[in-house]
Amino acid sequence: MQTPDISYKDKTWFSEARFGMFIHWGTYSMAARHEWVKKHECISEEHYQRYFEHFDPDRFNPTEWARQAYAAGMRYAVITTKHHEGFCLFDSKYTDYKATNTPAGRDLLREFVDAFRAAGLRIGFYYSLLDWHHPHYRIDRMHPRSLRTGTQADFDRINEGRDGAIYAQYMRDQVTELLTNYGQVDLLWLDFSFPGDYVANDPTHGAGPGKGRADWESEKFMDVVQKLQPQCLVNNRLDLPGNGDFLTPEQVQPHTTPVDEHGNAQVWEGCQTFSGAWGYHRDEQDWKSLRMLLWMLIDGVSKGGNLLLNVGPTARGEFDYRAVERLEGMGKWMSRHSRSIHGCTFAPAGYITPQDCRYTYNPKTNRLYLHVFNWPMKSIHLVGLGNKIAYAQLLNDYSEIRFRDRDAAHDPSPGRIWENCMLELPIQPPPVEVPVIELFLK
Repeated sequence: MQTPDISYKDKTWFSEARFGMFIHWGTYSMAARHEWVKKHECISEEHYQRYFEHFDPDRFNPTEWARQAYAAGMRYAVITTKHHEGFCLFDSKYTDYKATNTPAGRDLLREFVDAFRAAGLRIGFYYSLLDWHHPHYRIDRMHPRSLRTGTQADFDRINEGRDGAIYAQYMRDQVTELLTNYGQVDLLWLDFSFPGDYVANDPTHGAGPGKGRADWESEKFMDVVQKLQPQCLVNNRLDLPGNGDFLTPEQVQPHTTPVDEHGNAQVWEGCQTFSGAWGYHRDEQDWKSLRMLLWMLIDGVSKGGNLLLNVGPTARGEFDYRAVERLEGMGKWMSRHSRSIHGCTFAPAGYITPQDCRYTYNPKTNRLYLHVFNWPMKSIHLVGLGNKIAYAQLLNDYSEIRFRDRDAAHDPSPGRIWENCMLELPIQPPPVEVPVIELFLK
């Protein structure tokens, strides 16, 4: 099968939104010690079942979730309809392992979709290709029942009676439900492929085989998506040729704008956590500061990318108080600086970014935004912008920033204008986490 033609897909909304919310929520929130707790602690099905039997998020209020996301400056959201544990937030007719059969007793995905749509956010569905609950998902090195050491024959033995084709059909049946029963889905976030032959010893996960396009029957899977919602953007984790509709670097910041083999800028989205875990982790203390989170957002946009920032709600259905604090902080900054993010991308070629700064650029308005992470004393040099700026102002209060196109020791040649421009700055930076100077270009 040839790689489907996806050139017709409109990715404009995605690239203009720039900031989205990732939500990892499932029964692992009850354990409150990482969404991979079943794998990390090799928990048995019988023991893990207690989380399903007691899952009752009595304080789940998706309208409040949506309000917090929108106020933070986010313009789309992606939620785990099913994570690796196999538990479904939606009312699937193909499994009993779903929210409607817990004490919650209802389709939680439906409530999420309705609330976020009403708030004006685009909708994305995360769907795990892994499934540690399904009886026909063949045990691999990522599975809680994987062997620490062993041969391929050992894995064949523990997989007796498990039919991978039945599981692949199960995934197609569920994605059909997701793309049929919930209206327009803007984005499908699939996770994840780990192709390759048998690994005798993976220091992190143990021994076992990998999984890729043959196991997922990825071509058939994509046929379903293309048939039901051809406009839906799909990420790059199905192990198919090409990069999907967008790249998904995880827990890293690309050093430069990702490009294809022809040097063309790629559509990409960095997915990041507030802390180290994606699901709710009560005792984890390694949380990123507000300043670091803003740097990640700004740095990503300066390289033409999005930030998908994750929240792991508690078992009661509320955002962690630490996440709430940081979302409020980002929202306060975005309330005055969002136009340096939404609709923006990397700066035109030839504009050299000053030290400790990042440029973003809006091609529709022809405005350049200088984000200053380390406020300099009195002035800042802009290389390549001589005679190109019509006006400059601080974005937080629209106060003028004066500038000079000629260098103080300019070339004595008559009429010569240097390529540099100097902004004259106040000694005190503005009272915002990251100051932004808006440059109106000629």
